[in-house]
Amino acid sequence: MDITKCELCPRKCGIDRTKGEVGFCSAGEDSFIGLYSLHKWEEPCISGENGSGTVFFSHCTMKCIFCQNYTISSQHHGKKISVDELSEIFLKLQYKGAHNINLVTPTHFLANIIPALDRAKANGLNIPILYNTSGYENVETLKELEGYIDIYMPDFKFWRSKFSKDYSSAPDYPEIVKSAICEMFRQTGKNQFKNGLMTKGVLVRHLLLPGHLYDAKKIIDYLYTTYNDDIYISLMSQYTPLPQVTHIDNLNRTVGKNEYDALCDYAAKIGIKNAFVQEGSAASESFIPEFYNEKE
Repeated sequence: MDITKCELCPRKCGIDRTKGEVGFCSAGEDSFIGLYSLHKWEEPCISGENGSGTVFFSHCTMKCIFCQNYTISSQHHGKKISVDELSEIFLKLQYKGAHNINLVTPTHFLANIIPALDRAKANGLNIPILYNTSGYENVETLKELEGYIDIYMPDFKFWRSKFSKDYSSAPDYPEIVKSAICEMFRQTGKNQFKNGLMTKGVLVRHLLLPGHLYDAKKIIDYLYTTYNDDIYISLMSQYTPLPQVTHIDNLNRTVGKNEYDALCDYAAKIGIKNAFVQEGSAASESFIPEFYNEKE
C-alpha cells in the first residue's frame, strides 16, 4: 500500500504522505483513531451478543457534509496510533469477546492496518475482519485486500451524482460504488453465517436522507436486481441533522416516519428478503459515539 504517491482512494491525489504532504482526506503517514470499543449497535448478525470490535479511524476520503461522525471525519479528532499499538487493539478486542474486528473508514490508513493485521494474526487473531466503508473505493485497492477481509460493509449513499457532488465533492461516487461492491462480492461470494453471525459476505447499508426517497428506492432496486438475496441490505433511518447542515434544505431535519415506512414497504414490494430495518426513533445524537477529543 504505497503512500509515497497516494492513490488508495478514487481521488488519487498522488501526494507523498511520508513527506508531510496531504491530500483530500488530510491524513498523514501515521494512523489516528477516534475510538475503539465493543459496539453493540451494528446489525444483529454483526454485533451479536458481545458486540463488534470497532476501530473508528479519523479522517475520511468522502467527508460528507452531514457525516454523523463529523468530529473525526472532518475535524480530525483522534489519537495517534502505531502499527504495534493497533495490532494490540485488535487482540484486546478479541480477548474481550468481540465477534469480529470492524475497521470503520479505514482506507486511507491501509498502509498501517495491513501490517497490524499480519502481526495480530501471527499472535492469535482469528475472528472475521470487517471492512466498514463509505463505498468510495478503488477496485485496485480492494484487490490488494483479498484474503484479509471476510466481511465487507459498504454504504451506498447516493444514486445521483448531483447529491454526491454537493454533499461529498465526489460526482463520480454512483459509478465508483457500483464497481466497488461488485469487487467485494467477487471476493466473498454469498453471505455465510455461523450461529447467527455473519462470517463472510457483503452487507450494504443505505442511510435514508430526508427528502431523498426517490434515490433510496433506486439504490435498493439496483442492489436487488444485481445481487438478489445473495447480499444483505440494511435500511437505516437514524439520520441526525448536526449543526453544520442547519442551513441546507432537506438535511436540516430528521427523516419522517412516512418516508422511512415508504422505503421499507417498497423493499418488501419488490421482494427483498435479506434486509435489516430499524424500529422506533434512532435519530438522536445519543447514538453518536463519544470520540477522543484530541486533534493531531
